[in-house]
Amino acid sequence: MILAVLFANSVGNVLIERFNGVPAEERLTWRSFLVKLGAENLKGVKNEELLVACHKSVYIVYTMLGDVCIFLVGKDEYDELALAEAIFIITGAVKDICGKPPTERVFLDKYGRICLCLDEIVWNGLLENTDKDRIKRLIRLKPPSEF
Repeated sequence: MILAVLFANSVGNVLIERFNGVPAEERLTWRSFLVKLGAENLKGVKNEELLVACHKSVYIVYTMLGDVCIFLVGKDEYDELALAEAIFIITGAVKDICGKPPTERVFLDKYGRICLCLDEIVWNGLLENTDKDRIKRLIRLKPPSEF
């Protein structure tokens, strides 16, 4: 299961977060842990260079995309390889929506579409859609007859 998808800016402010199967009382702990992990390790990292960590029996894959840090946390069948595939799909979709690796401003301007896209890719902790064209069709907000 993908336990968390979190987007943060370079100073650690959370932009988007999605938790699946994580009790509410543990979310603050995870949020703080991920932001601290990014602050310690993402300085000077190239765009889309993946970093991997393991904490308690879960895997964490994270990267920088423009000014935005992206974190995925998974367990069981979502090990570091599956999370790397998921983060690749997410970064590709965000770049398609923003037109380039985003600054924080561009990311927030496109916030609604990014949330829709994220919901199509990861649903209830499972990797749902991986095909770029299908994701684009699903986030168009038009009736299916107009495709």
